[in-house]
Amino acid sequence: MACFGSEISVSMAQVISRWRWSKQTRFLRTKARSSPGPFGTFVGVNDGHGGPEAARYVCDNLFRHFHAISAESRGVVTTETIQRAFCQTEEGFTGVVSELWSTRPNIATVGTCCLVGVIYQQTLFVANLGDSRVVLGKKVGNTGGIAAIQLSTEHNANLEAIRHELKELHPNDPQIVVLKHGVWRVKGIIQVSRSIGDVYMKYAQYNREPINGKFRLPDPMNMPILTANPTILSHPLHPNDSFLIFASDGLWEHLTNEKAVDIVHSHPHAGSAKRLVKAALHEAARKREMRYADLCKIDKKVRRHFHDDITVFVLFLNHDLISRGAVQDPPISIRSALDH
Repeated sequence: MACFGSEISVSMAQVISRWRWSKQTRFLRTKARSSPGPFGTFVGVNDGHGGPEAARYVCDNLFRHFHAISAESRGVVTTETIQRAFCQTEEGFTGVVSELWSTRPNIATVGTCCLVGVIYQQTLFVANLGDSRVVLGKKVGNTGGIAAIQLSTEHNANLEAIRHELKELHPNDPQIVVLKHGVWRVKGIIQVSRSIGDVYMKYAQYNREPINGKFRLPDPMNMPILTANPTILSHPLHPNDSFLIFASDGLWEHLTNEKAVDIVHSHPHAGSAKRLVKAALHEAARKREMRYADLCKIDKKVRRHFHDDITVFVLFLNHDLISRGAVQDPPISIRSALDH
């Protein structure tokens, strides 16, 4: 796993083995410990915007809800299990906004993209809100080649399919998507159409003073504009499925799916995530016609103008362990965060 931060936004990530969460009370730390419990793997990448509160909340609560809901069915995981966990997390954060509205109203403008992967009984479940992405590296027969297969669906207004979806949902709003400075945005404000948080785009009572004027809509909101309903996919794991790259959009702005998969495939496993981040930063520097070393020297207060924050997990698949429903010892629970 690797995280690289920039100003304003925040990336957080977690990976849990055997469904047990070892809660971290401090950020910028990574920790692993043994814990008993059912076998499985949970991976989450939360890419926040407007502040760290929503990403922190999801990192603290989404897996907790998922664990409790799956326990109701003796650990069985389904798309409904994941859907309910997202719903409870959204409801919980909305409750936090309600409690803080009188003292910290701008928390209504904080949100996070959320990408989750769950491996359970030889099936990978992928759930996504926003524009983070998971890409599978799949061996091509016995050729030694590797194919890149995107498994997640993104919700970004720059995608024509998402603009079409928004226009169908809001047929009477000609300003539901607006092109500003070459970038499509929902209501001219935000690029993602699904998230946890961003309640100012979901409930009219939070789209008013005293939140910052740039977030207030000119017309009354008669229905939610953004949703927290994730796109969920189930993928039966195949012996040729080699590894998974989970990453925030900061990586994919600079690396294609194919390039990222090739980098992982062409090098030793150790350091794969860090290698991907470095490759993305090299590309960001190249686009600005500057050296990588000079990019790294730029003060974090202005780094946001050169690249987005980046969070990456690379998960290598051991099909012998997966088929036996086992995990390597020690089981782990890791959380990492960067916010500025």
